[in-house]
Amino acid sequence: MENWLIREIKKEDNQAVAKLIRSVFDEMEIPKVGTAYEDPYLDLMFEEYNKPQSVYFVVENEGKIVGCCGIAPLENGDPLICELQKMYFLPETRGLGIGSKMMETCLEQAKVFGFEQCYIETMPFMHAAQKLYKKSGFKYLDAPMGSTGHCSCPVWMLKDLKN
Repeated sequence: MENWLIREIKKEDNQAVAKLIRSVFDEMEIPKVGTAYEDPYLDLMFEEYNKPQSVYFVVENEGKIVGCCGIAPLENGDPLICELQKMYFLPETRGLGIGSKMMETCLEQAKVFGFEQCYIETMPFMHAAQKLYKKSGFKYLDAPMGSTGHCSCPVWMLKDLKN
């Protein structure tokens, strides 16, 4: 991990981040309707996360963006609950512990923002992601929270940030 850098997104990263997210959707055959793929701001991630209590991180390796993830208030949810959003990594970065490091970075920032819980939505077939979420202390929920607009993501999880 010596060449990996986790940093906040810059405006000039927008195109690379959108391309990375779309490539993971294509690779994993994730539905495009009712998911992050359809979010109108996918090409404007810097602007979208340049808001109060929001941050978006990228993982850079030798100048190339190879992963990303963000924290923002849960849409139409409790103001003390944030959502871990758009966590995607290129295939060559998976299984190296970078996801855990990114998760740690995001959750620390969520605590700094004053959030007490963190929510996440994912797909049933994304087993590696769910394993990471469980290892990080997320627990499964029976129903979605807030209104993210991601009706095609049927797996919901929540983590308590207070401990």
